[in-house]
Amino acid sequence: MAPAPRAQAAALVDGMIDHLQHLKESGQKSVRLDPDVLGQLAKPIAGQVIPGERAAVPPQTAERRAPPPSAKLPGKPAASAAHASGTALGAIAERIAVCTACGLCQTRTRTVPGQGATRPDILFVGEGPGADEDAQGLAFVGRAGQLLTKMIKAMGYEREDVWIGNIVKCRPPNNRAPSLEEMAACLPYLKEQIGLLQPRVMVCMGATAVKGLFETATPISKIRGTWLSFEGIDTMPTFHPAYLLRNPSAKRVVWQDLKAVLEKLGKPVPQG
Repeated sequence: MAPAPRAQAAALVDGMIDHLQHLKESGQKSVRLDPDVLGQLAKPIAGQVIPGERAAVPPQTAERRAPPPSAKLPGKPAASAAHASGTALGAIAERIAVCTACGLCQTRTRTVPGQGATRPDILFVGEGPGADEDAQGLAFVGRAGQLLTKMIKAMGYEREDVWIGNIVKCRPPNNRAPSLEEMAACLPYLKEQIGLLQPRVMVCMGATAVKGLFETATPISKIRGTWLSFEGIDTMPTFHPAYLLRNPSAKRVVWQDLKAVLEKLGKPVPQG
């Protein structure tokens, strides 16, 4: 019985390998092949499918079965972009975890890179981590964070729908405000994150956050409620949730600021 086509091919390949190995061991560095031989080698054996490869598909069939490389499938781009953004954000968090750009690295327990959706409508920026955040490595999880969660829910969102972070990624000792040098050392991380997240709107909470992003000494009481632009992103400055814990009467004006954010997004104000 004649050998099967696949067995013929295997025997031919094995023979070629042995011959080339022998030539190599003999010191020969090149092999000259006749063009006709190369043409024969390029022809597949009829009916043969090489293991690990798919059988050839007629061009017309291939075009019907698969879109061209540049085509985008419905629903895929956003998911792909979000995945890529999440991966890049994770890489930034790893760099933050070992950062020694300022003295805050000497007293921190954990870095707090920020967390939330990778394609959020809203990005909230505060001052810096407190004791609870320093212990858990998460932004806004203490009392001020609990109030922020209520504010976010009042807007019709969940925490997982937005992104929450701070100007600095390490807790300043005794919860003091971060210095200009500390903010300058940390700001590049936040700018990278904002560039990846591409929020539709930002909410800048508190005087320190406004100072860090906009390099202004204007009191927050004078600037809150007024739209600013950070690198092309509409930004609403408002009071920090910690301030609201000390001054509950200010909640009313903060709610006005947050309603302006919803209006900017074209979202209805939740009732009740």
